Amino acid sequence: MKHTALFLVAQLASLLPLAAADWTTTQWDAIVVGAGPAGIIVATRLAEANLNTLLLEGGGPSYGVTGGDLASRRPSWLNNTDLTRVDVPGLYSSIFGDGGGLICSGTINAYGGQGNNEITVFSKDLRESSDSGGAGSLGQFDTIGGGSAINAGLYFEPPASDWDSFFPNGWKAADMVGATERVKARAPYTDSPSANGIQYLQSGYDVVRRWIVDSLGFADVKINENKDNKLDVFGRPVYGYEDGQRAGPVATYLQDALKLPNFHLQSGTRAVRVQRNGQVATGVWVLVNGVETLVPLSNTGRVVISAGAIATPGFLMFSGIGPQDELSRLSAAGKLGNLTQEDWISNAAVGANLFDNPNTFIELSSPNITAFAPSYDNPAPADSALYLDHRSGPYATAGQTSVFFSRASQPDGRIVGFQGTIGTGGYADYTNSTTITLNIYGTSGLASRGSVVLDGSFIPGPDGNVYYSAAPDASAIAGFIARIFAKLPADVQTLNLARDASAAAIEQYITTPSAYARGQVNHWSGSCKIGACVDEAGRVLGTGNMWVADASLLEPLSVNPMFGVMTVGEKVAESILGA
Repeated sequence: MKHTALFLVAQLASLLPLAAADWTTTQWDAIVVGAGPAGIIVATRLAEANLNTLLLEGGGPSYGVTGGDLASRRPSWLNNTDLTRVDVPGLYSSIFGDGGGLICSGTINAYGGQGNNEITVFSKDLRESSDSGGAGSLGQFDTIGGGSAINAGLYFEPPASDWDSFFPNGWKAADMVGATERVKARAPYTDSPSANGIQYLQSGYDVVRRWIVDSLGFADVKINENKDNKLDVFGRPVYGYEDGQRAGPVATYLQDALKLPNFHLQSGTRAVRVQRNGQVATGVWVLVNGVETLVPLSNTGRVVISAGAIATPGFLMFSGIGPQDELSRLSAAGKLGNLTQEDWISNAAVGANLFDNPNTFIELSSPNITAFAPSYDNPAPADSALYLDHRSGPYATAGQTSVFFSRASQPDGRIVGFQGTIGTGGYADYTNSTTITLNIYGTSGLASRGSVVLDGSFIPGPDGNVYYSAAPDASAIAGFIARIFAKLPADVQTLNLARDASAAAIEQYITTPSAYARGQVNHWSGSCKIGACVDEAGRVLGTGNMWVADASLLEPLSVNPMFGVMTVGEKVAESILGA
């Protein structure tokens, strides 16, 4: 099978000449910090351009193809396969219950509250934390593939208007065509995730389609084929899956990179900071067996930071680049190595402009709905057999059956976007057999922003301004919820928020912390703004050979950010190779 072949590629990579060498003393043409979706893409592209490339990842294996102890990352019904819980779409939400060996604590304070947004309740108590205790109740999901290894895999192409409205010159829609097409050519997607082509778990889809399309008047479209239309459209979710399994950069780009003799992936190794000589990076300090070790760059080398929108600003600060007050704190604590104050690059934009989608869970019930709660350990025999034998059935999908998008003009002239996704089961206090969850969150055009800050232990995390710090955002989202509630069919009940609630009451509900409101979606972005933190090419301002390539460069998109993050990887690789 194709998947077995990929597994063998990963195992044979350890026999390649460069992988066998001492990676800590090799002089690298490129060191990429972070094997998330953009980091993998940048590293692959640089290696394919014949640059000796080191890809560092603080976490460990994820997909089965990444090797390691598979048994620790899967239920027993996957024994005698090359799969882990990461590969199987229907098991993705279980990761948010116990971490699944995919968490590195003490790295960032970001994952907490409701955890991931596209929720599926598991019959074994492995759903996301339902408290609203804020950041830090879980560690960072730190593993090969980053967010692309642990999210639902929703894979929507951003509309051209996102690039044209929110990004600077050089990043307009016309500038992004090449990067976008390269992503599409290499990383597959589908809106029919089951390998046999059958759509499963459709009772919720049917009820919601009747509501959103028949009653509210949204157009029923194929989402990615109509990517530029985000005004009142409904459709099936698009996933980054292939043959009934999670795909993404790990299963595609990374497998190609591992075949190259000039590429090396080093996982389980945390990067600490960049070593600089003035504006020029000369290497990266990493922890090897608890000892800080300097990995050198070649004379023409470069560092690409792809650690994510929370960790990347923190890494820049530890490298002496960031807000003056944070650098002063780090210096006083002896965290900046041999950098003197003259070496600091003071830039208040590092960590500023941080965004995440504000999310609200709305529990829906109807006698026409049959909820589905996947089991981690004991799926129905027919379901497990269908998946194991044919990569089909309920476990071939993460559990979102439908998605819809809209926009609304605001009094201040902004156009705010909204997205709704429908799952197959309920959440928190509402998990009976006729209940499903609607997630509503604001997207493009929102004004609320926070910042990445270092806590008392110098761990980066979001401040308290990310959600609804700009009051009009809450009003816009509440207005959209009121609009769709007005057309609810009579047989559909809202369980946690009254269907006849006024817009003012809805606004109060969504801005009051609870198990259902103000939840983190963990779509962190924007914290290294183009033009303020990096230049148009993605190069860190004030440096000659340091780059950023991850969601830190993204402004809020109208859709889930994974496709956009991957496009950033292609775009920055293009810039580096053209420099």
